[in-house]
Amino acid sequence: MEEQREESAERLSRPLIRLAKAKGVATYYVGQQDEYVEIDDDVLVNVLHSLGVDASNDEAIAESLAQNERDQYSRLVQPTILHIAGQESRVRVNHGVTDIPSARLMLESGIEYGTLESGAGDGAMAKSVDGRFVVNSSIVIPADVPLGYHTLTVTVGTHSDSATLICAPDRIELLDPMKDGHLWGWMAQFYSIRSSQSWGVGDFNDLKNMLRDAKQKTDADFILVNPVHAGEPCTPLTPSPYLPISRRFVNFTYINPEIIPEFSELSEEAQANIRQLHAAVEELNADPDKIDRDAMWAAKMPALWTIFKAPRPAGRQKEFEVFKSGAGDDLEGYATWCLAYDKWGAPTDAPDSWVKTTTRDSSEIARLRGQYPDTLEFYRWLEWIADEQLADAQQTAYDAGMRIGIMADMAVGVHPYGSDVWWNPERFAYGATVGAPPDFYNQQGQNWSQPPLNPEYLAKTGYKAYRDIVSGMFSHAGAVRIDHAIGLFRLWWIPEGRSAKEGAYVYYDSAVMLGILALEATRAHGVVVGEDLGVVPDYMAKSLAAHGLLGCAIEWFEQRDGKFRRPQDWRPLTLASVTTHDIPPTAGYLRYEHVKLRSKLHLLTGSEEEFMTDARREHNALLSMLADGGWIRREWLDDEDAHEQDLIEGMHRALCASPSKLLCATITDGVGERRTQNQPGTNNEYPNWRIPLADGDGNAVSLDGLFDNPRVQSLAAVMRGEK
Repeated sequence: MEEQREESAERLSRPLIRLAKAKGVATYYVGQQDEYVEIDDDVLVNVLHSLGVDASNDEAIAESLAQNERDQYSRLVQPTILHIAGQESRVRVNHGVTDIPSARLMLESGIEYGTLESGAGDGAMAKSVDGRFVVNSSIVIPADVPLGYHTLTVTVGTHSDSATLICAPDRIELLDPMKDGHLWGWMAQFYSIRSSQSWGVGDFNDLKNMLRDAKQKTDADFILVNPVHAGEPCTPLTPSPYLPISRRFVNFTYINPEIIPEFSELSEEAQANIRQLHAAVEELNADPDKIDRDAMWAAKMPALWTIFKAPRPAGRQKEFEVFKSGAGDDLEGYATWCLAYDKWGAPTDAPDSWVKTTTRDSSEIARLRGQYPDTLEFYRWLEWIADEQLADAQQTAYDAGMRIGIMADMAVGVHPYGSDVWWNPERFAYGATVGAPPDFYNQQGQNWSQPPLNPEYLAKTGYKAYRDIVSGMFSHAGAVRIDHAIGLFRLWWIPEGRSAKEGAYVYYDSAVMLGILALEATRAHGVVVGEDLGVVPDYMAKSLAAHGLLGCAIEWFEQRDGKFRRPQDWRPLTLASVTTHDIPPTAGYLRYEHVKLRSKLHLLTGSEEEFMTDARREHNALLSMLADGGWIRREWLDDEDAHEQDLIEGMHRALCASPSKLLCATITDGVGERRTQNQPGTNNEYPNWRIPLADGDGNAVSLDGLFDNPRVQSLAAVMRGEK
């Protein structure tokens, strides 16, 4: 009997299934093992509820289907329209049989484009909607409309509807050096790399110096860093950079107080107090075992308050006012959330937690803002300073000659009790979180506890919330890496109260989201990398490539059925590296640290012996492929420990043989670090995101002299093609 691969005609005809599909909710999926899975009715009902759609009974489903039709035809024009620059396109207009629509286009610059011509409809029959016949015609959008976010207004009689017209390039062009060659850079969890001037955690000044030194001493053109999205204002600080409070703003705990211009204008006594606070945490810089963010922030926050209270020159104050005006209401949301956290404590899932009992419009919030205006202004100021210091780091990279500079990392989502969700709950799905369906490694699925953006809200608002995130990241980065890039197409939604495997995929308008990425990257002359590891449907992979996004190639993962692919056969449009932050650095992986750690933490589904057997098979297969290709000597395999550095450099030598447009070496591989930064499937069982940079002997490695380290220099020579 042939295995079922698609839904039956009977299932497709059911109103619930038709409603789900109309709302972009997938009613089945194909899993990692190529298994066909249909979504249960009750799960579909729950997911639709998260979208604000009632499907609780037959009558509700019928009304929701009717409402969906009304929504499609009641507006003259849909609220978000994508137009590809250099191509003529047509926008459908819905109107009455005898109506004659007109349209005008206002460019984002405030200049009116001119008259737009009407065209014929798309051939659809006249449709009766709530007793009114609706037909369609079209408005022609010319090919020469400039890039940008414009406003299209369509009028029929006295009625007008406006839409955001996103004019984007069809793809992101490669940087000139990447067209016939490649660029290379480093990968770093920069908080883990401390200098003698750090406050126990790598900061924006350290990042600035790291970028400059990486270019001047190794000729790297970028550094891929951990996400720097905004976090909490008070301890305890969340270690994971992938669970931010807001993706719109920057983590101000990375500020370096002593390089703020106003620091030098403080009294000698105030400067001495700040230096004393700094001295109290300086010993943390040499700790090889654990990053202590809480101790750092306990010392740094009062230092920053002292600098904030100092008078600012008129010019600096004006710059601050301009920043606040540009950041707008979103900054008010983040600063207010920080104030509430500061005065009322951390938000929790308790029913009486302030994040559950108040909103932006609550009288309690208004009183709090009025009671503590200085503290509220302090949190606005911190964000301004953080933004300044991160932008300065990127400018330093450009000034040093880097072609890309910072490659920023965009997390999938935000904390469910963070400022983005609390201040603007309408942007997010109600009662659902994002995760992944069951797969070979996680048979129960995964729940990442992050509420998804609501695709219907995005469409109704011209995707402004997403646009602001992307443009904000490109304002101080030359490239952006999108974590879980498949989220541009679909996300696995898990209704509240259900297990991770009881979810459904919800689709997003990938054309619009990819268009926004293309527009912002083009404006910044930047690059976009989509993390596309795991199971990626062919059409998604083709779409990412067609839009000029680079994928990811991890040497340890470039295998099929136990056989490693030669680097020469990898995809050209990729960022290629040997390893990633979710597995140990290469020195640790070669010594099977991943096996030992997973066994110690009881994360294995089988026995340690079985896992070790598979790991040895993988290990030997990769090294054999490298020896066959001439990147390592086969005799080194007789004593791998003695040839650890040789093997690591051989892996990177193979990397350089690939056609990948971007190549990346990790700082951890440069110094021989063996510990992983993050062990998936754990929280506090392992110190995720809290591992300082150390060498193979467990000695802390400082940023001071990092790029003079002979081992780092040797790996850099490999990446430059000199060894």
